Amino acid sequence: MGVERTVDIAVIGGGLAGLTAARQLRRDGFDAVVVEARDRVGGRTLNHPIGQDKIVEVGGQWVGPGQDRVLALIDELGLETFPTYTAGRHLFEHRGRLRRYRGRIPLIASPALLDAYIGLQRLDRMCRLVPANTPWSAARARQWDSETVESWMRRNLHSDIARRAITMVCKAVWAADPADVSLLHLLAYLNAGGGVDAMIETDGGAQQTRIMGGSQRIALALAEQLGEHVLLDTPVRKIEHTNGSVVVYGDDIRILARRVIVAMSPALAGRLVYSPALPADRDQLTQRMPNGSVIKTMAVYDTPFWRADGLSGQVTAATGPVKVTFDNSPPDGDPGVLLAFLEGGDARRLGRYPLEERRDIVISSLTRFFGPAAATPMDYIEKDWSADEWTRGCYGAFMPPNTWTEYGPALRAPIGRIHWAGTETATIWMGYMDGAIRSGERAAAEITALVGTARRPPAVI
Repeated sequence: MGVERTVDIAVIGGGLAGLTAARQLRRDGFDAVVVEARDRVGGRTLNHPIGQDKIVEVGGQWVGPGQDRVLALIDELGLETFPTYTAGRHLFEHRGRLRRYRGRIPLIASPALLDAYIGLQRLDRMCRLVPANTPWSAARARQWDSETVESWMRRNLHSDIARRAITMVCKAVWAADPADVSLLHLLAYLNAGGGVDAMIETDGGAQQTRIMGGSQRIALALAEQLGEHVLLDTPVRKIEHTNGSVVVYGDDIRILARRVIVAMSPALAGRLVYSPALPADRDQLTQRMPNGSVIKTMAVYDTPFWRADGLSGQVTAATGPVKVTFDNSPPDGDPGVLLAFLEGGDARRLGRYPLEERRDIVISSLTRFFGPAAATPMDYIEKDWSADEWTRGCYGAFMPPNTWTEYGPALRAPIGRIHWAGTETATIWMGYMDGAIRSGERAAAEITALVGTARRPPAVI
């Protein structure tokens, strides 16, 4: 039978959502325990050492204006932030040429770029018509949920360059191709993040700031506060739930609880066994919310040589598997680190390649952007989140057509004593670290509102 434990609330998942929920519940007087399958906390945030007591983040890493909950938590935990490196000129690939520019957008006289700009502004206006908490209630929800971002682009954009530009945005935000994503989902997501500029910009946007020592430090600090109430290396396999209590089963543990919070992506939550089975709409939802596909890669150099050439390290490219890069060096610039994303179909295709072939492809792209000095990094680091057993894709889940309107109400709604958290369930900054924290707070508040703060022993099954 293994270990048996009785608690008030079991929280499944040791990412930011689960840790935040458990901390809040314990503050409200509940005996809450976090049950995590991995040998670490942090979920989709993960630090990777690069020597000299320095790290790079191979998972989620940025925070920005408007992300009030994560910024408040960083401050509360005594962590510090530093700005993403943006000094110098960015690179933009246009018609096979690399062009340097400063500011938000490249000043190139091109009808195609104007077409892309107008398209993004149109999406920005449309997103304001889609409530992020109830996208299915939008006046044109059925229409917008019946088509993909790809089909919308083909009808509304006049140039291939414009379509490629919005494809890059789609891949950068969802790690998915436009043909995969519902237009309604794109609009709801944009609304939840404050619009197009807030989500895609560095200065003044979601990529503005990094955390000293890496974003995983947030989860590590929360876990330290929870202490023995975080159980690692404990995959949950089954949840039994009745009108009186919940039993959570792991390989060698049985936890009896009054309620449970499942703080996992919908796809992974759907892999658990529930007894009795979940309602059909919730189960169908989890079958229709795949995670994105991304391989986050970094090349490490002795110095950030591109800075001496007046470059910021940021590239936007219309062709090739690497379409977005950033300077991801430590705060002091030693060593130099170039971050390159493989996203959507490119990540799926290259994920099948041997590591060395994939490395050569990435380094070749960086050499194309930054010259021969990029060809010989002293280290290459990558994380394929689709191959991670307990994640199976990043940055988060997305909805294909006819999912929000058919199954959206099941995303957050509790089922008896089962509650749902995770960044996908957030209504503000959905898909981001801030959204994960908000979702944990919301799930904890649901429980406190239902049963108050007084501790009572769970019923015996």
